Amino acid sequence: MRVVHDDGDERRTLADTVEVAESTVEQAKGLMFRASIPDDYALVFRLHGPPWPLSALLGDYGYQSIHMLFVRFPIDVVWLRDETVAQVKTLSPWTGLGMARADAVVELPAGAADGVEPGDRVLIES
Repeated sequence: MRVVHDDGDERRTLADTVEVAESTVEQAKGLMFRASIPDDYALVFRLHGPPWPLSALLGDYGYQSIHMLFVRFPIDVVWLRDETVAQVKTLSPWTGLGMARADAVVELPAGAADGVEPGDRVLIES
């Protein structure tokens, strides 16, 4: 599995080592308590929108927040809606916080998402 950035002109691999946080516990823990992550690593959160009838009021995508409590290193976070970048942000260790409407979130080493912009596509390929 890998994470690929496609800006419409060229494709670039952001990560070759991809972990998917599937369970509620894995999603809650995220990167907390780790000493570091490899340069070619990504943690992917595949999320679900709010249940009907809330989706009729709020839209298909809920706000997905990422915090950095107990994360000891900076990371880049990419929020996706249907594989399209909604927001990109570098979060600081311990104090960083970010939020955007998304159906998936990708956490990468700081600097890995340089050049990724809202409107670009980021694909999670098997």
